[in-house]
Amino acid sequence: MKILECVPNFSEGRNTETIEHIVEALHQIHGIKILNYSMDSDHHRSVVTFIGTPEAVEQGAAAACDTAIRLIDMRNHAGVHPRNGAVDVVPFIPIQNLDMTEAVAAAHRFGRSFAARNGVPVYFYGAAALDPSRKRLPFLRNGGYEMLRKKMNDPEWLPDAGPAAFNLRSGATAVGARDFLIAFNINLATSDVAIAKKIAAEIRQSSGGFKHVQAMGVLLKSRNLAQVSMNLTSYRETSVCTVFNAVKEKAAACDVDIIESELIGCLPRNALDGITPDELKLCDFCDERIIETHYSELWC
Repeated sequence: MKILECVPNFSEGRNTETIEHIVEALHQIHGIKILNYSMDSDHHRSVVTFIGTPEAVEQGAAAACDTAIRLIDMRNHAGVHPRNGAVDVVPFIPIQNLDMTEAVAAAHRFGRSFAARNGVPVYFYGAAALDPSRKRLPFLRNGGYEMLRKKMNDPEWLPDAGPAAFNLRSGATAVGARDFLIAFNINLATSDVAIAKKIAAEIRQSSGGFKHVQAMGVLLKSRNLAQVSMNLTSYRETSVCTVFNAVKEKAAACDVDIIESELIGCLPRNALDGITPDELKLCDFCDERIIETHYSELWC
């Protein structure tokens, strides 16, 4: 059986009813399994993870993202996470018995139809990028929603699909295909966000740190805690264990402890090789956060 994963990120982390409507739209699609969804009020962001047959996953992405476009208004949105639009990013990930070319095809089909239905500019990224300069998601998010209008007046920022005009309510959407990514955050026992930013700069690839690590330091105002927020884009080359131990060591050098870490969505079982959830101080972790535990349910 072919299994495709989709992990759409929505710019809404405070209105529970909105996210429930998005998830309910997914529940109406036969052939998918919702693995996890989470909301974060400080990041003002929600992430939904689901898998299924390629056809069902494309249908699910359309149902969820069309619902989000109706319900989310970017004009009053503010959060610590970089974002371009209401439906901020929609990645497709090949999980089992299909290759990246099939995930790219799904991304292109979805992106073009989503843009046409909703009048939202779409940029393709990752393996689905049509322009090599657009492969990296941080590059597409540079300046965020607030800079979109100005950027879209530049011919170099014409979208890959949809109208070449700024959508005030919905912003723009990045649609891509990529390998498995682990979204992993570490909360520090301090409110000094400068420490989190320093650690993030030392560990991320773009600043000379670990390969395949994207990181930023943010303040969680709701808890008055500094957080090192990370994406591990190739956990086989730079493991969760490696990153956790590096953050722990760098925090200790600043006389700061780690309170806990958190996983957004799911991870593969082998991503925990060499370390246990307890050693990672992972909060709210259970077997259902391991993606392989859900495969068999797709045959039911």
